[in-house]
Amino acid sequence: MISVYKLKPKFQQLLTPVLLFLHKNKITANQITIASIVLSVLIGILFWNANLSKWFFLSLPIGLLLRMALNALDGMMARKFNQTSRLGEVLNEVGDMVSDVIIFFPLLKFQPESLYLIVIFILLSIINEFAGLIGKVVGKERRYDGPMGKSDRALILGIYGLTLFFGATISGISFYIFWSIIVLLTISTYIRLKKSLHEA
Repeated sequence: MISVYKLKPKFQQLLTPVLLFLHKNKITANQITIASIVLSVLIGILFWNANLSKWFFLSLPIGLLLRMALNALDGMMARKFNQTSRLGEVLNEVGDMVSDVIIFFPLLKFQPESLYLIVIFILLSIINEFAGLIGKVVGKERRYDGPMGKSDRALILGIYGLTLFFGATISGISFYIFWSIIVLLTISTYIRLKKSLHEA
């Protein structure tokens, strides 16, 4: 299925000079992961306060792109320079889930008409990541399959931030948007679990 995640190899190629620069300056994979978590908290705070200034909505497209870069770099650093560790894995997985909740939470403030759907969306996002982890537990590797993975959710939220920055609104269609996301998240979770069990 179509997913932004399939662009990851090309994205990693573009980040290789940055990776080498960070390694040269003694930056570790775990430090990059922590930086990603701190950035996510900052994005969440700016997004929550975007009613004070529309410029804060730009924290979504810009911040989420930076977060995707950091998420790619920590894995590249760990694999290329033999920095993999259990601590790194825990920081990466738990950090991503907590970060997603922090970043998505302000949606409840800006789209109150879809409050229940947003709560389901946040819960399913967490379940979807757990489904990916199941692949490592019962199968051979962590699963990233499906049309609504972490990168896809970041793209959608980035577009959402740009939409509100330019003064548009989705209140009239938010019900359909979040229902579509929920359906795609459910499909993603099913695919990940199915492939994990198949590998097992």
